[in-house]
Formats: sequence, C-alpha cells, structure tokens
Amino acid sequence: MSRPLRLAARSARQYHHQYRFSQQRASSTVATAAAPSRASSGRLGLVLGGALAATVGAYVLSNSVRLDSKPAGGKKTAKATAAAPGLIPFSEVAKHNTPEDCWVVLEGKVYDLTAFAQIHPGGSNIIFANAGHDATAMFTPTHSPGIIEDRLDPRAYVGDVDPDTLPARPVVAEQKKEDEAERKIDLSEIVGWPDLDEAARRNMTPKAWAYISAGATDMYSLDLNRKSWNQVLLRPRYFVDVEEVDCSTTMMGQRTSVPFFISPTGMSKLAHPAGEPGIATAAGENDVIQMVSTNSSAPLKAIVEGRSRPDQVQFMQLYVNKDRPLSEELLRQVNAYGMKAVFVTVDCPTPGKREADERDRSVVGVQSGTSGGVVQSDKKGGGIGRTTGAYIDAKLNWEDIKWLRKHTPLPIGVKGIQCAEDAVRCADMGVDAIYLSNHGGRALDTAPPALYTLLELRQLRPDVLEKCEVYIDGGVRRGTDVVKALCLGARGVGMGRPFLYALTYGPEGVTHAIDIMRDEIEQTMRLVGVTKLDQLGPHLLNTRALDPLVMPELQYGLKEQFLPKDLPKKK
Repeated sequence: MSRPLRLAARSARQYHHQYRFSQQRASSTVATAAAPSRASSGRLGLVLGGALAATVGAYVLSNSVRLDSKPAGGKKTAKATAAAPGLIPFSEVAKHNTPEDCWVVLEGKVYDLTAFAQIHPGGSNIIFANAGHDATAMFTPTHSPGIIEDRLDPRAYVGDVDPDTLPARPVVAEQKKEDEAERKIDLSEIVGWPDLDEAARRNMTPKAWAYISAGATDMYSLDLNRKSWNQVLLRPRYFVDVEEVDCSTTMMGQRTSVPFFISPTGMSKLAHPAGEPGIATAAGENDVIQMVSTNSSAPLKAIVEGRSRPDQVQFMQLYVNKDRPLSEELLRQVNAYGMKAVFVTVDCPTPGKREADERDRSVVGVQSGTSGGVVQSDKKGGGIGRTTGAYIDAKLNWEDIKWLRKHTPLPIGVKGIQCAEDAVRCADMGVDAIYLSNHGGRALDTAPPALYTLLELRQLRPDVLEKCEVYIDGGVRRGTDVVKALCLGARGVGMGRPFLYALTYGPEGVTHAIDIMRDEIEQTMRLVGVTKLDQLGPHLLNTRALDPLVMPELQYGLKEQFLPKDLPKKK
C-alpha cells in the first residue's frame, strides 16, 4: 500500500473509533444568528436539508475504509495506476462501488458517502448510481459553490484524487439531427420578451425546458394567462407633454425604479450555473426587487451575497415546511439577512401535475440549496416540481398568519390568492399585501388568470385595493400588460419564467430583459398620455371583453367558516 493510501486508511480508522455512535451532535439545537457567520450558515444548511437536519449530526462511516487490493464483492479490477504523492488513484476509488462501500469523486475530492446516502433527502439511489465514479460533471452545474462544506460532515472526506488517473468524462449524447441544425440565438437578437421563449428552449437541456416551461395538466390556465392581457384594451389620452416619464414606485415601503419585480422561481440553476445569486446581482445593478424562492437552487446565504448594492431590496417567498422548526429557522435567517418582506405561498398545498416535466425522466443532479428538496424519479414520473415540493405543509391555514407574525417582524404578504373572497379575508386579517397568482398555471389547471381576480376586486371590493398593496403575476410579457395591471390598482407586477429564460445567457441576459421591459413601460406611458404612475387608472382601459367573465357578486358556501363583517350569512 502506498504512503498516501496508508495515511488515508489511518485517518479513516481514527475517525471510525473516535466518533462512532456519536449521537450528541444530532440533538444539538441550531443557534439563532443575528448576522449569519460561516458556522451558522453551515448549521442552516443542515437544518434546511429536511431529514438531513435530524440525522447528519450523528453521521458516521458504518464501514471501515477499505484500501485493500481486492474490490468490494470480489470483482477483479485493473491494477491501480501509480498516483502522485499524497493523492488517491482513481483505480482505488473504482473499487468502492457498492451501496455497502460507496466512494464518489466530486470536484477532485474523494468522499465516502456510504452512510450519508441513507440519510440523503433525495434518497440513496442517485448516490449509489455514482458509486466508484467521478460525478463532478452532473453535480457541479446545478449546485452552489460551498454546498458540500455546508451540507456534508467533513469526516466523509477521504482525500484528493490524482487528476492524472481520472478517466475522460463522458460526452453528453448528441441531440437529434433536427436539433443539431438549430443555432444558438445571440442575446443581441432578442428585442422583445416573446423572443426569450425560443432562445431559452435552444439554450436549455430538454429536462430544464420541460420543468420551467410546463403548466399543469392541459395547461389551459397557462395559455389563458397570456391571452387575458390582450383582451383588455387601452384608451389613450393625447396632446399631453410626455417628454419626461417616471416609472419608479414603492413596494412594501421600499423604493424601486420600476413597477415590476422578479417573481420567485425555484431551481434557477437549471437555466444557468449563476442561478439565483446571478439574478440577485443583475437585479441590484438595475434597481429591481427580487423575490427569493424557498425552492431556490442556491443557499439563501449565497443569494444574499449576490447582492450588488448594500441597499438592495429582496423579498422572501415562503413555502411552509411540514417540520415547522425548519421554517422558523429559515425565517430567523431571513430577518438577519435584512430582507424586507415575507410572502407566504398558499396556492400549492400539493404540487401541481406538470406532465411535460413528469414525462422527461432525465436524471439531473439538482437540489434546492434553501429548502433541501431533491429531484428524483418514481413510478409517477420524473417531475422536478413534485419531488422537490414534497416537504410543503398541506395543513397550512388562516390561523398560521398568527404563527408567521410570531417569527418575523417584516411585512407579510399572502401569495396565490385566486378569488375576491380570499382577498377580502386577507384584508380583514390585516396582512400587508395580497399577491394574486395562479402559480403561473402550474398548480390548479382551469384556475382563473390573476387578471380576472384583479377585475373582481376592482368591481366588487375596491376598498381592498386601498387596505392592502396588491401584486399580480401570470402571463405578463409586455410593458402594456404592466400598465394595464397598474391601471386596475395593482401596486406591482411579477414576472418569473421570462427571467429564467433570460438567465440562460447569465446575469447579462437578466439585465437585457430588464432593459427591454423598462423601455416598453416608459413607451406605453408616453403613448397612453401619462408621465407618472399615479396618473394611471381604470379610465384608461376598456375591459368590456372580460367583464362578462367576472363574478357578479361575492359567493360563499353554506359551510364556509368565514364571512366578511358586512355580508350577512345565508340562511
């Protein structure tokens, strides 16, 4: 046995004897950090890893490290290639290729994942499939720098692999001939947001495109979201001095240069390795608010560190975890990181059925760096949204607004409201903001576009628009769409998919998309005849095409527990 291997074996034996059956760390309480330190962010990584939080502290190598010449299972292998001093030859790694003895190479380092695989939030299969292999090519593009240090017990590290002994990494299978002929669309060719769809399709892997672009089941709501905006007409005023226009506004008390924001989108690294931190950088440089998803592919700390300005505004979107202490810990971090508002999502008590996403069973090494959700396939399919959202608490209810207020002093919004009745209840409960959304048509198919709900509020309970700030998303692709929403009383408009499509070009693409939308909004304001956002109103719209589709009155079921104070109960 070579000297480096003897050293690795000795280190492993010392670890095995010194730390085995050490359960005390597993029960240690995660400390609350006023300003998250390196250590506290590491603890947060463990807490947010789902099942990992409860057990990783007690992580031990169940098998002594084997560096003998015989591989597991008695199979024959090629003779080990001589390794450089202090390095492990890949031929040695290849011997540890079973569930009982699982070594994996990640970014040039060898890890024994035998025991960790049993407590991996996404299951052990994806780890065992890479036993004895270099999994860097699959791991690196979809994971944040430092996630290994944050999530994995350092004692799993065996040593560095000798790069000269690594086999050539597999080449990605060639696309179909018709795809080979498709050239990449240059960023400079994108002049409007509709151009982003085709550009992103060409830039993304088929699995990433299926996940991001898909809607629920028949995708009727997804389609209707877009069509609804074109059914509202503008009624411009002319002979107005519109040389100078100002589209700045405030959201949740925070100044921003534009009346739109970047909606929360999960697993952004499927679009580009820069992921959510890259979006954060572009948002700060352009004075646009970013709402961060609980299902972000990057850890919250990395997203915050992606800020390009010290006064940059970020909001947090919250999926409430079945294990409430995990959400409470996340909220402590949100408070400490200086985020400015929390929006709790209510329209996904269970993930929607996105069939395009389910049909593509491609294995992707992607995991939420914030929630800990992991992609995996099962008998239902290979849906990223379904498998990464398994932690969401289906018991969430109106009483949890009180729970939320106990754990954050920040303004609170409710995201996913799809009828005027729920909006009225939000206002009666004193929430700060109401976010109208059907989850981009990705949850309940045939749910109404958020524009319909905004029209309901405007016609049936316009007072709610005065009590709470109202936000809206869904199908917005043009500056005219944003202006129409503002005319109907929305404070701000969110966009999600288009920014992921733009991210396929990196942060530069996000900036390009922001510039296009800002220009279109300013152009629309001039053409409508206004110079400031407070001059917008319903008088500038013709909504007659949609008016027959809007509910004529509030409707409550006989067994509903809540009725607004000014509405008598039905007998």
